[in-house]
Amino acid sequence: MKILVVDDEQDIRDLFVQRFRREIRAGDFSFAFCYSGEEALSYLREHPSEAVLILSDINMPGMSGLELLRSIREQSPAPPPFIMMITAYGDQEKYDEAMRLGADDFLNKPLDFAALKQKLTALP
Repeated sequence: MKILVVDDEQDIRDLFVQRFRREIRAGDFSFAFCYSGEEALSYLREHPSEAVLILSDINMPGMSGLELLRSIREQSPAPPPFIMMITAYGDQEKYDEAMRLGADDFLNKPLDFAALKQKLTALP
């Protein structure tokens, strides 16, 4: 499964590679990383239908994760990717907006990687 992680924190790549090293080695998951909403849209244009799942932070400079979500849902390739939104601010307003815009799931930071692995392996 190809997973696109979108987060403005540069160390997110090392964290995911460390936490998913076994699954990466086994070929269960492969990751691509973008550090802004704009970069993610560019990646998705260049690699249409490649990312099956997108994990996106909500609070990023420039294009927010919610703006990215809206853009992806408006221009979505078929089949549309599964999108999980991530935020350090677990407020109801952000959750409601993310779900209204078409998010499939919502996670809080700091990420519970055991729970995330469980969610990822449960996906079809």
